Amino acid sequence: MRLWPKAFYFALAAISLIGFLDLAFPPPLAKANQISQVVLDHRGQPLRAFPLEDGRWRLKADLDIVDPAFIDALLAYEDERFYQHIGVDFRAILRASLNLVKAGEIVSGGSTITMQTARLLEPKQRTFGAKIQQAIRALQLESRLSKREILELYLTLAPYGGNIEGLRSASWAYLGREPNSLTPDEIALLIALPQSPEARRPDLKPESAIKARARVLRRLVEKDVIAEDRALEAMQTAAPKRRDFPAFAWQATEEARRRAPHMQPDIYTFLDFQLQTRLETMARDVVEELDDRAQMSAIVVDIRTRNVLASVGSARRDRAGGWLDLTNRYRSPGSTLKPFIYAMAFDEGLAAPSTHISDLPKRFKSYQPENFDRTFRGDVTIAQALQHSLNVPAVHALEAIGPSRFAASLAFAGAAPRLPNRADSDAGLALALGGVGLTVRDLAVLYAALGGDGIAHSLNWIEGESASAVSEGQTRFLTSQASRKVLEILKSAPMPDGRMPTVLTRDAPQIAFKTGTSYGFRDAWAAGVSNGLAIVVWVGRADGAPRSGATGREVALPILFDAFDIATLTLRRSNGGLNVGEEMTGVDPFTLANFERDKQPPEILFPPDNSEIWQDKKDRGFTLSARGDGELTWYAQGQKILANRFGDSIWTPTEEGFYLLEVVDKSGLSSASTVRITQHAQ
Repeated sequence: MRLWPKAFYFALAAISLIGFLDLAFPPPLAKANQISQVVLDHRGQPLRAFPLEDGRWRLKADLDIVDPAFIDALLAYEDERFYQHIGVDFRAILRASLNLVKAGEIVSGGSTITMQTARLLEPKQRTFGAKIQQAIRALQLESRLSKREILELYLTLAPYGGNIEGLRSASWAYLGREPNSLTPDEIALLIALPQSPEARRPDLKPESAIKARARVLRRLVEKDVIAEDRALEAMQTAAPKRRDFPAFAWQATEEARRRAPHMQPDIYTFLDFQLQTRLETMARDVVEELDDRAQMSAIVVDIRTRNVLASVGSARRDRAGGWLDLTNRYRSPGSTLKPFIYAMAFDEGLAAPSTHISDLPKRFKSYQPENFDRTFRGDVTIAQALQHSLNVPAVHALEAIGPSRFAASLAFAGAAPRLPNRADSDAGLALALGGVGLTVRDLAVLYAALGGDGIAHSLNWIEGESASAVSEGQTRFLTSQASRKVLEILKSAPMPDGRMPTVLTRDAPQIAFKTGTSYGFRDAWAAGVSNGLAIVVWVGRADGAPRSGATGREVALPILFDAFDIATLTLRRSNGGLNVGEEMTGVDPFTLANFERDKQPPEILFPPDNSEIWQDKKDRGFTLSARGDGELTWYAQGQKILANRFGDSIWTPTEEGFYLLEVVDKSGLSSASTVRITQHAQ
């Protein structure tokens, strides 16, 4: 009987020692926090991924965006009792030992996914001692993490060849998309690669990858995970090539990353993927028509929330200044500040839209402004002066307000002007004509305030920032009455060439716009408000050199109108939340009925819009994927794509070029994707 107390104290001491050792030597989980960052749009569509400092891609796994069929296959192949064991599967170890004795060679392994995760966290030579240590680490992981967390950690760290680590990284590198919808051949390949990642890299050793994939497929057939006929079909698929990671919204994603907490893995922005990519395409097309050193930038802001929906920092990175975010560079704003001068004059009771003002040559001490066209119009109303962007009346109004006071009001609204670098840094009357520095973002703040009843608010880029204009930080910049008066004046300004006046176009959205041209034609501006959006466009050279004859009206204004067309149609298609007209012909293959229903159209998963796909051989087919209501039907260039016996829609392009793919659900709602096919001769 006396042995029982000793045994009890011995057990208690052993447990205490184990607990002490566990706390003193915890598993090295720091690696789990070294994750590549991914910047996403407001719906979770990846915009750009950033590698780690050493160049490796390691995207954090999330089971919510992993195809459940992959998880089922992975566990069936690697660790059938994953949810039952405690990190070490003694039954599997015993089975592996018996098989080794019977066959004289290793037939099956005894390592669990938890043990493999421990090895990935703390790589060591594959020795018996290392296996024991992995088993201990596996027990530690199981005591600290849930099964879901362990599985996500494994899928984050698993090697896939070269600088690719983790399932999401591999899916983007080899498939060009998230692993949320995978075919049997893709599932088998992604299971096979971590076992021998360098020897089976599909981009370097496709034959080895295909053989390894086939072994996995046969094993999954034996375990009744995949039907034999589907496995045989999957074995015939060519090995995928290496693809680029998402790289959209280059400068905007840098801004989002700067604003996000350090090393936050997934950064959700307020950007809209469709709008962003369409504006980037438009910007590239625009500068192709300009001189070879021209750049442009643009920003789209939701006035109600002040969320940045799209931001194009530059049109092309292969041109001078293309790597800079030109939405954040100080430039002379030209005449784009005139609406705010008159709005303040209205607020002060100094003038009204119908007030007459002189447009005649006048010297203001040492400053003598001229109109852009070097002519004067005599007696005009304030409304006429603003619509025709007359300089002398604007300087008159600024003199009455006080340039220093006006500059202070801009700063108070969140758009502090950069004053000239001179001995007297006070703002002068040249402020009315662009004699200070402002950024595209600054003008977006001001024009969003103009469209938001005079309330100024900082721009929101990422989730976590203030998402509502009624939150803290708002500033009363102008009165509601003054803002509305100015908007009405700007809506009646002369339309750009080739545009019909909106009053003559049925249900066309009216744009309240203003242009600006800086001294020496260095900067061409256009800014506007319409349909709950504020958009600012800048065109010029990154080095600030002049571009002879490039005015805001001739160069930037047509871009502004095109940007409003793109934004109005894209956002209405996305969320139905904008009050746009119903004249929408010749733009997209989406019908008006799609926009007017409460249901959302199907979401295309693959191929994404504006993507480029490499077709390694002419008979190479691609499995189309979409998420939607019930059975989905696909069309390529208007031709229906018949589903095969497995229910997959396989599209085989016949030649290189651009294709329009549409998917329609049972309710008739549709979505489309424009894809470019590139073929290479073998």
